[in-house]
Amino acid sequence: MKVAPKKHLGQHFLINQSVCQKIVDAVPALSPQSLVLEIGPGKGAITKFLLERNDMDLHAFEIDMESVKYLNHTYPHFSNVHLTDFLKEDLTTFFEGKEFSVVGNFPYNISSQIMFKCLEYREKIPLILGMFQKEVARRIAEPPGSKEYGILSVLIQAFYDVKYLFSIEPGSFFPPPKVVSGVIRCTRNHRLSLPCNEALFITVVKTAFNQRRKTLRNSLKCLTLSLPVELSGKRPEQLTVDEYIYLTQFIEEHGQKKH
Repeated sequence: MKVAPKKHLGQHFLINQSVCQKIVDAVPALSPQSLVLEIGPGKGAITKFLLERNDMDLHAFEIDMESVKYLNHTYPHFSNVHLTDFLKEDLTTFFEGKEFSVVGNFPYNISSQIMFKCLEYREKIPLILGMFQKEVARRIAEPPGSKEYGILSVLIQAFYDVKYLFSIEPGSFFPPPKVVSGVIRCTRNHRLSLPCNEALFITVVKTAFNQRRKTLRNSLKCLTLSLPVELSGKRPEQLTVDEYIYLTQFIEEHGQKKH
């Protein structure tokens, strides 16, 4: 049974078995029968090795009917392949309020959307291990001060400790993508919520980085007339998550600019 990779779904099937094993080995030991969700299994290159783990209750979400048929044929004892869209699924209802980890070779065209949805369910997702376009993976994992550090870095690192694990060359896929891929592991940190207005926090981060060449004094003047003196002369990539939290609290306390 053949499955043709579909360009509109961003499918690049992993064909390097040693890479697949390396990805699965990067998932830390879990409690017995922990729920694990694989997003976009395709032809099951990673699924094959996940199924060999005895600490997982594995489920897979796949949007491509042809791939679902292939998986059902190839892994007849794996009954948890679901023809559904991760971005549209109510995950709390699906997993009955239980925690679940997320693993996958994420389609590059929706990888950021996948991460933002994971953030929505962060209370239920202790671990995310995913493959991205390398520059996106780097952006998520980079610390403050780096030129790659940006909106995605701050929002995800607010709730997860992120580690860049390894890169994967295009030849490990069929068809080969035009970019190098990167695998990262995100482990939930001590924060489940922020000690500030989260909507304002997101606005502050996005507004700052949308004019990243400017100092905060200039980039945030559309939001507030007052900033902490010690931060106002810095550029957005210089602030840690804690400093963005403090900045948001300061703006809350001293007032937002009226539009």
